[in-house]
Amino acid sequence: MSRIGKVPIKIPEKVEVKLTPTQVTVKGPKGTLGMEHHGRVKVTNEDGALVVQRFDDSRQARAYHGLYQRLLSNCVTGVTEGFRRELEIQGVGYRVALQGRDLSMNMGYSNPVIYKAPDGITFQVPKPTSIVVEGVDKQVVGQTASEIRSVRPVEPYKGKGIRYVGERVIRKAGKSTK
Repeated sequence: MSRIGKVPIKIPEKVEVKLTPTQVTVKGPKGTLGMEHHGRVKVTNEDGALVVQRFDDSRQARAYHGLYQRLLSNCVTGVTEGFRRELEIQGVGYRVALQGRDLSMNMGYSNPVIYKAPDGITFQVPKPTSIVVEGVDKQVVGQTASEIRSVRPVEPYKGKGIRYVGERVIRKAGKSTK
C-alpha cells in the first residue's frame, strides 16, 4: 500500500471541497483549483479530511494512489497558503523591474526581455536583482520560475545569470596558461 496515498488530507475551516465522480474542486481564500482524477482511485470526504482509495491492486492503480493524494494536498495548500519561488540575478548590469503585472529584464541582450505574467501568477521585485513568483497552482508557479530562469541560465565560469535562491552552481576552471 502506498505510504503517501493512505495519508488523509485535512481540510481547513476556510476551504470548501466539491466532489464529483471524476473531479475535485477546492475553493479557498486565495482562489479555486480543480483537478480531474482517473477511474482507478476514489476520493471521499470523511470527517473533514479527504481520503484517496484505490479500487484494485494493479500497478497503475498503486501509482495513481500516491500521485492523486499529493496533487490534492497541493490543491488544499495552494488555496490556503499559496506557493512561491524566489529567483536571484547575478551579473554586472543584469536587473529586473515590474511593468504593471509583467517583468522587464535587462539581461545583457540588446533589448529588454518582457515576460508576461500567466493567469493566477503575481510577481514581486523586492530588489532589482531578485524576483518572487507567487500563485496558487504549484505546477504553474514552478513552470513560470523555470521559464524566467531560462532567459539567462547560470553559466559555469563566472556564475552570471538567473538562479533559484539557494541553488548551488558548480563552477568550472577557466583556461590555464603554460
